[in-house]
Amino acid sequence: MSISFDILMKLLLDGVAETLYMTIVGTFAAYILGIPLGVLLYVTSKEGIRPNKVVYGLFGAVINVIRSIPFLILLVALIPVTRLIVGTSVGTNATIVPLVIGAAPFVARMIESSLLEVDNGVIEAAQSMGASNFQIVKKVLLPEAKPSLLTGSTIAITTILGYSALAGFVGGGGLGATALNYGYTRYQTDVMLITVAVLVIIVQVFQEVGMFIVRKTDKRKK
Repeated sequence: MSISFDILMKLLLDGVAETLYMTIVGTFAAYILGIPLGVLLYVTSKEGIRPNKVVYGLFGAVINVIRSIPFLILLVALIPVTRLIVGTSVGTNATIVPLVIGAAPFVARMIESSLLEVDNGVIEAAQSMGASNFQIVKKVLLPEAKPSLLTGSTIAITTILGYSALAGFVGGGGLGATALNYGYTRYQTDVMLITVAVLVIIVQVFQEVGMFIVRKTDKRKK
C-alpha cells in the first residue's frame, strides 16, 4: 500500500531530525572520548614527545579491535550495554551509545594522524623554552594541527551519519529506519530512493560547511 505525500513528508522530516540529533550528539561525544585518546596515542608513539611502547601498544590494540568490527555487528553486540546505560535498546538515544563507541576509536586515530603532521621544529622550539608536555599539547600541537583536525572532523561527522543510517536495522530511528520500514519492507522503491537522496544531500551539506570552515581558518593558505 502506497503512503500519501503528506505522510511521506512527515516521515522524512522526523527522520531528518532524528538523524541530525544522533549524528551531532554522537560526533560531539565521540570527540570527547577521541581527543584524549588520540593525544595519548601521539604522545606515547615512537614519534611522540614521550614514547611508551606498552601504553601505545595496549591502547592501539584496543582501538584497532573496535575499528575492525563492522558497525552493524557492533550495534547488535552492544545491545546489553546500551540497555544498561540508557534503559532501552531502541530509539535515537539508545543508538548514540554504539555510535560513540564505534566512532571514538576512528576519531582517535585521526587525531593522532593530525598531530603527527605537526613540524618537529615547532615542538623542539617549545621544548627548548622549557614548555611542559601538557603545554606543548595544548599550546603547540593542537593549534598547529587545527586545519587537519577540522578536516578530520568533517570526515568523522559524515562517517557517523552513515553509521546512524544503519541503526534503522535495530530500531534506532532516523532516515535509516524510514528507508527500511517504509521503503525496503513495503517494497516501495521510490520511498527508499527519496530517503537515500536526502541522506546524500545532508552529507554534502556537512562536507561543504566543514571544508568552508577549514578554508577560512587555515592560516597557512593566506
